[in-house]
Amino acid sequence: MSTTSIEKVNGHTVAEPRFDPVALAEADAIRARAEAETKARLIEAEGKAKAAEILATEEAEKQRISNERAAMRLQKEQADHQAHLAKKAAEKAKHDADKEKAEQTEADRQAEEAALAKEQQRSENLWKWGARGIYAVGLVIAAPVQFLAFWDEQRPFMVAAPALLEGLALVLACGAAWAVAHRRDVLPYRVGIMLGAAVAATINLWHGITDTAIGLNAGLIGAIASLGGPIVLMAYEHGIAQKADGIPSARERRAVKRATAKEEAAREKAKAEKTAAETYAREAKRVAELREAEEQKRRDEDRRNTHGDVWNVADALRSARGSTVVTETIWSEAWYRVTGSKVVGITAEIEAQSKAAQARMKVATDVPIIGDFSQVTSQKDPRPKKDPNAPDGRRFNGGTPPRRVPGDTVAYSPIAKKQASLEQTATATKEQS
Repeated sequence: MSTTSIEKVNGHTVAEPRFDPVALAEADAIRARAEAETKARLIEAEGKAKAAEILATEEAEKQRISNERAAMRLQKEQADHQAHLAKKAAEKAKHDADKEKAEQTEADRQAEEAALAKEQQRSENLWKWGARGIYAVGLVIAAPVQFLAFWDEQRPFMVAAPALLEGLALVLACGAAWAVAHRRDVLPYRVGIMLGAAVAATINLWHGITDTAIGLNAGLIGAIASLGGPIVLMAYEHGIAQKADGIPSARERRAVKRATAKEEAAREKAKAEKTAAETYAREAKRVAELREAEEQKRRDEDRRNTHGDVWNVADALRSARGSTVVTETIWSEAWYRVTGSKVVGITAEIEAQSKAAQARMKVATDVPIIGDFSQVTSQKDPRPKKDPNAPDGRRFNGGTPPRRVPGDTVAYSPIAKKQASLEQTATATKEQS
């Protein structure tokens, strides 16, 4: 089998192939550039994927935190709503209980008032009919004695004298009742009742002593009956009159006196407590003023000795404004006038030292990482010099290195730089923990 070779092309002899190191170096450079671009794209893709993964993780964490916060907010609102409903229910229950208690109290009060009114009416009826009954009994006893005393066959008309004497007290008693009912003066009627009763009692007693047919016992009982009935009836009318006029009884006056004495004692006690509180407040104020004056004196002495230049300005401002002491406002303004600083206690020297310290801290914080993970160290540090007599270790270039020009090396990808920065931050955090 024979091979076919091309010896001429277009009438010209084809040159034999020969080794071209420049072309080979260019091919190697193109291949290296392609590999570098491929690696850069790969690193960029990995960086983007990593950044997207980190961003997705951060977004997921943010969403989780947001969901947790929303759930917590919802739980809080639900708890607040439940507490509000419980509070409303408790208030309603309390209101209903208070209303029911008030209604029960009012019902008890009305029942007590009704029972008291009923008892008062019962006792008044007993007292009224008892007084009238006693008067009637006294009339039954006294009238026969007087009939015996005034009976005279020669003068039969004298038999009407007992009716006159006993009727006089009875009629005047009815007049007293009328005066009470119509809110008129009842004293004249009472005087008339007592005079009529006294006359009838005297007659009964006199005839009992002088007339053996009547006897002392009958005369004495008749005198008592003539006085007792009108007195009891007058006492009843007197009570009715006081009730109608609204005159308090002795018991009510004693109760009012005790209540007044208790209120007066409470007022005296409150007045004494108020006086004691005012005295204590004045003493506390005086002590506070003394302490404030001592503290002001200490501050003035300290400021005068430590910041004399500022004190002179502050004292001048105090004098010009008519103030008794150097207040904090005057001192702040004087400090600003002398030092130029609006913050009391800060001078230009202290501010300069603070700025210098902040600058040093910023430089120390922003300096690149120095170590095995530093890209600056791996890419920018000077390489060790090679012995000029050492053999060339590079292959396939015939011993002649290709000439490199700017742009041969592919620039670092921004994503790769960001990825490297994230890895450095993570490594530094692990080392610190």
